[in-house]
Amino acid sequence: MVESGISSEYAIVACGTMIPELNYLKETGFLEGVIIYTAPGLHQALDELEKQLLEQLKVAKEHAKKIIVVYGGKYCYINLKDSYRTIDCVIDDVREEGYYIARTEVENCLDMLATVEDREKLAEGQNVWFCTPGWLKYRDFVFKGWDKANANENFPQYTGGGIMLDGLGFFDNYAMEHVEEILDFSDWASIPLEARSISLNRLKNVLLEAMEKEPK
Repeated sequence: MVESGISSEYAIVACGTMIPELNYLKETGFLEGVIIYTAPGLHQALDELEKQLLEQLKVAKEHAKKIIVVYGGKYCYINLKDSYRTIDCVIDDVREEGYYIARTEVENCLDMLATVEDREKLAEGQNVWFCTPGWLKYRDFVFKGWDKANANENFPQYTGGGIMLDGLGFFDNYAMEHVEEILDFSDWASIPLEARSISLNRLKNVLLEAMEKEPK
């Protein structure tokens, strides 16, 4: 059950893919502190991800003594050159006494919005490609360097099509002004894309769980 929100004692450092959801939580009062973003889609550019994450963490430390890093641990950072270097290792580079820094305990941004079990229910036994509003809104960053050949290698396996995990009513609003972009994306990916309404309670709870359990 979702408790009260997160106070201004905490700064948030997050992947830009989560801008729609986190900005909404800020606007509705659940998040009171500053939110600082890295660019979306940096999972494909690890050097830049490390650089931006470290820079934004240093900025966050100027605003708060407690910081929540909104990144997944399994799929948001995959270092093929050094399998022992994880995103938590990057965060450890800026840890110092007097600061509390925690990362959201999830695999990726999909897991922030819906559990594996929830996604399985939405898929109804089909092989579905899941995405978030940020994947569509910032697709030029998320799929930077991809061409039609890359799309053909990755998307056709999802015979159940694409489902956006939408806790904002984003898809319908976006379609009113950008329907051609949605159609272009579906054509490029060769799969239909639809949205399923979800609650943001999962995201709220993930953030709350990252808070310091016993403030010092």
